[in-house]
Amino acid sequence: MVKIATWNVNSIKARLPIVLDWLGQAAPDVLLLQELKGVADNFPRLEIEAAGYHVELVGQKSYNGVAILSREPIEAVLRRLPGEPEDDHARYLEGTTFGLRVASIYLPNGNPVDSGKYPYKLRWMARLRDHAADLLASERPLVLGGDYNVIPTPEDVYDAARWTEDALYKLDTRRAFRSLVNLGLTDAFRALHPEPGAYTYWDYQGIAWSADRGLRIDHLLLSPQAADRLRSCQIDRQPRGRERPSDHTPIWCELAA
Repeated sequence: MVKIATWNVNSIKARLPIVLDWLGQAAPDVLLLQELKGVADNFPRLEIEAAGYHVELVGQKSYNGVAILSREPIEAVLRRLPGEPEDDHARYLEGTTFGLRVASIYLPNGNPVDSGKYPYKLRWMARLRDHAADLLASERPLVLGGDYNVIPTPEDVYDAARWTEDALYKLDTRRAFRSLVNLGLTDAFRALHPEPGAYTYWDYQGIAWSADRGLRIDHLLLSPQAADRLRSCQIDRQPRGRERPSDHTPIWCELAA
């Protein structure tokens, strides 16, 4: 089995002890990280390598930042999503490891929707769809994992009516996500867990965590060649309950070797 996880850590510096503990306990073969919030030189590479992982990352001061951690070397690395050369946000990283093409994705939030941030989100999603189509054409096992900032369906949010005009759930956002999935990708979690009420994110404010008012916005999308090997997929809520946690929690899947 190959175990692949994704986790928006909301600052690797602030969350390093929790991440290291989770690596030791969950032992993923590959971990996709988002929202590192730091430049590459400040990434705790020594600590991660001491835990047994190779590291590739794209950093950015104070914002964004994505990484791939793997127990095997990571090759043929792509550090930017094609399609908009002037976009310098550290939101996309792609490489090959364990015979899989994997990508760590931190899709734009898009709020407020009446600003330029929402059109940027939709353009980014269109670029991702175009690139995913090219990747799928290779017919290789592919895992596109990360914080998509997309609530795909009403079953993926505690109260859909409250989110109708939010960039994470607006109709155009969900249409763009469906357009991506409809290329032939499989939502690993939904393929095995059709029931509602499973979340990967809980806001820090109010009683969101204690009342389980969550969102499922972190996803693992698999090409047909990877989906054929899917054996399990789970959300690990334990890190969200730690002291000073990320507002996201890991989600992982296992693929037959």
